[in-house]
Amino acid sequence: MTQAKSARADWRAAWAGVRERLRRELGDAVFEAWIAPLTLESFDDDELAIGAVKPFVRNWVANHYVPRIERAFRADGFAPAAIAIVMAAPQSSITIGANALPVREAPEAPATVSYLPQRSAAAESADDSARGLWNRMLHPQQTFDSFIPGGANAFGHGAAKDFAEGGQADLPLLYIHGGFGYGKTHLLNAAALEFRKRGKRTLFLRAEDFMRHFLGALYRKDTLAFKEELRTAEVLIIDDLQHICRSTATASEFLYTVNAFADLRRRVVIAADRAPTGLEGLGADVKSRLTGGLVIALDKPDRDTRLAILKRRAADFCKHKPDVVLPEAVLERIADMDDASPRELIGVFTKIATYADLTKKPVTLEVADEAVGLRSSPGVKTSIEDIQRKTAEFYKLDVKDFHSPQRARRVARPRQVAMYLARKLTSRSLPEIGRRFGGRDHTTVLHACRRIEALIGEDALFRQEVDFLSQMLQRKGDL
Repeated sequence: MTQAKSARADWRAAWAGVRERLRRELGDAVFEAWIAPLTLESFDDDELAIGAVKPFVRNWVANHYVPRIERAFRADGFAPAAIAIVMAAPQSSITIGANALPVREAPEAPATVSYLPQRSAAAESADDSARGLWNRMLHPQQTFDSFIPGGANAFGHGAAKDFAEGGQADLPLLYIHGGFGYGKTHLLNAAALEFRKRGKRTLFLRAEDFMRHFLGALYRKDTLAFKEELRTAEVLIIDDLQHICRSTATASEFLYTVNAFADLRRRVVIAADRAPTGLEGLGADVKSRLTGGLVIALDKPDRDTRLAILKRRAADFCKHKPDVVLPEAVLERIADMDDASPRELIGVFTKIATYADLTKKPVTLEVADEAVGLRSSPGVKTSIEDIQRKTAEFYKLDVKDFHSPQRARRVARPRQVAMYLARKLTSRSLPEIGRRFGGRDHTTVLHACRRIEALIGEDALFRQEVDFLSQMLQRKGDL
């Protein structure tokens, strides 16, 4: 009898497993914003009540994440009869039949990126939101040694390693910029590991985390606690800084923080998709502070570097799957993808390696060509303009409608589909996609992508529409 049918299904263990699965699927930033605050309130007759501490969180999760939560339960072998998102009680309780057992939620795991100073029990319970700053999990394999340096990124790799090891003592700030998938986050993760190894209290945040926690503190009129918690770090690492630019208050607080770290001779490492002078919405004072540090650019790796990355990944894969043989000619075929970032290369490699592992068939050049062709047709790059044109044709609209301020459903939904496809089929950033759709903010693009993802999971007919458009855009002859 499966766990799903068992009258004694361990829903607490199931919920813990679902949380970990959702963290992997959604990423740390989304998980911490919407899933981490949820608690399992009751599971009477396998009907789960999942609690949220705030009405806004409850409503958002109920509208956007219930299908994903249910799929995560089923993937782990559990089949809840129903899932309801409710307001959490001040003290969570687990209900078994008619018996309610009070349970105090276990504290979050201690930060894995730093050694936190001892704090009193009162301080620990005073600001759960601030404690969430330290929840970032580091990737143990993303070290300086596992980073493959080449002509386009060797200087950035060396500079980041030297900075983390204590070099460049006169420069408290390191700023790394480059395209998506070029290795910025890998270097930041490696720097955090190195700082931690040296006993430094290291705080690793995405810009969205910084902004979310600061605005939450501002709403609670408790910014002092946020500042104090932030400044307990000896090293501050912030990824994707470009996402902080839409809030003047947050940008100002960010500048105060960087200045405070500089005054205390503490280290700051920042990554963004563009140079400081190209960041929109930041004042000259912030840009001046950033350009005053060590500014390093990461460029797209050349073919030799791409091949070296794939060989390293193949060697790691074969350690766990010794029966899988990946010929060098196949790796060279993947490395020939001039327009691909390292992240995309690894995605194609993973698809081919998984195919070999599951089918037990040899990997040929034909298999590699098919995998590469599914990503994007040879010689054809899907552009945002192509996506807008084909989506407008499909929904009987004019491309100009996507740039207009219209919010009517007949225009808004196709516009969201086009934004979703632009994010899925191109390497363009959220801000750039927003600019191509009438100068919209990148948060509008992110909302559109999440909305379409939710609808795809709920509506089979709608999923067929989006899949049809996606396949049509990736076929060479249809553009």
